[in-house]
Amino acid sequence: MPYETARPRVLGLRKLLRALGSEPPAAGCGFPRLTGLDRRAFETVASRNWPGAQQVLPPLSQSANHSVLWLGVAAGIAATGSPRARRAAVRGLSSLALASATVNTLGKRAVRRPRPVRDGVPLVRQLNRQPVTTSFPSGHAASAAAFATGVALESKRWGAVVAPIAASVAFSRVYTGVHFPSDVLAGAALGAGAAFAVRGLVPTRDMLPPPGRPLVDAPPLPGGQGLVMVVNSGAGTPDAVRGLADALPLAEIIECEGAELETELEKAAGRAQALGVCGGDGSVNAAAAVALRHGLPLAVLPGGTLNHFAYDLGIEHPRDLFQSVRDGDAVAVDVGRFRSGRTEGIFLNTFSLGVYPELVRERERWSKRVGGRLADVVGAVHVLRRDHPLDARLDGQQRALWLLFAGNCTYARMGPVAARRIDLADGLLDVRAVHGGRLPSLRLLGAALAGPLTRSPFHAAVRSTRLVVEGLAPGTPLAFDGEITTTSGGELVVDKRHEALTVYRPSAL
Repeated sequence: MPYETARPRVLGLRKLLRALGSEPPAAGCGFPRLTGLDRRAFETVASRNWPGAQQVLPPLSQSANHSVLWLGVAAGIAATGSPRARRAAVRGLSSLALASATVNTLGKRAVRRPRPVRDGVPLVRQLNRQPVTTSFPSGHAASAAAFATGVALESKRWGAVVAPIAASVAFSRVYTGVHFPSDVLAGAALGAGAAFAVRGLVPTRDMLPPPGRPLVDAPPLPGGQGLVMVVNSGAGTPDAVRGLADALPLAEIIECEGAELETELEKAAGRAQALGVCGGDGSVNAAAAVALRHGLPLAVLPGGTLNHFAYDLGIEHPRDLFQSVRDGDAVAVDVGRFRSGRTEGIFLNTFSLGVYPELVRERERWSKRVGGRLADVVGAVHVLRRDHPLDARLDGQQRALWLLFAGNCTYARMGPVAARRIDLADGLLDVRAVHGGRLPSLRLLGAALAGPLTRSPFHAAVRSTRLVVEGLAPGTPLAFDGEITTTSGGELVVDKRHEALTVYRPSAL
């Protein structure tokens, strides 16, 4: 027999077959017909000439060792900057990790099948370093299928790009003589199953309800006529602005620096049917305030670093906005607001007291010296070393707090990962407090890992329509949508304006 086979390793199978009076032969994995078909398919691949494959498949197969190929592909996908692409890359790698762990801990040990004998495989095809593990199932095929399926579940476009690469890697394992076809098929099935298991734990965006409700009437603006888009040139991306000019040629586009943003927004509101803004969450906050004063619908083009509000609306790409503006598709969303003496404002995402405002201040202080990312780390170290939680009266009780957070609408988790908002008009504040005490970093980490409405010694969370904080010292810093201001002291009231703002958003996501 030119190719080696393995004895059955499934626990209890031999006893069951004896009871049924159909004991299989010792060789052939208990399924002689399937084993024979498997060997013949292997021989066919080994003996056939595949034009161009010799230069491509062996190096491709080697590049997939230790998932190096897929790490590079994931980095390339994420580097495009699209939120969907980044999620696809992360989902692909998560699926790969689960598949690899399953193959190495269960699959290889459950069925100890020897590798094929490579006598019929041309030497030029064979890998420089032959695998020493058992043959069933193929770990390379499992990783390839897991990564490609995970990417496709999040982004069909990127899945179509990755699928041919994954299929080539899987086929290369037979072509180079290190696996039987059934090893590859079983590995691919296991990998795809791992990707669906990850989706069961962390749903994809298209499995969640569409963000934003209720649908409301907004003026359709064919060609963008009547839309005045103010672009924060310090945050807005040139590609987004060029795309706007191409897709909505009748829209008026105004570019300005951050210091001039509010002035330009006020001017634009006087002549616009709809007010648009391209920038980060701070820019969107300023535009929302102007749109509310003038009773205008708001068009948001994501152009900042985080873009929480735009992404929670479902606007991740400029084409999402262009479609909704042309068709007049919009939703009514809640607006959070805060008042403390002469200090007042609105927030579309979050409002907070305590550690976070201080962290933003420290980050700004250090960013000019060490750069943005490192400034986050240095700022966090300086803030968390301070042993002075915020003293205030919350719900009539004196409390020491490291952090008081109020979200505009409920932040719901997608499994054990970062939260997002599904309903932007639920009329609620998502209030979370991290109690004072020692080890603020541990307390903040515990709060971050806890669910939206859990209670613990470190953390409490409730949903409310109104929040009153008393006893704040004048000058206490507060943060809203990434911006910083200070209180006038005394009583601080945080509440909602329900369905107050009309925002363009595509009806079908």
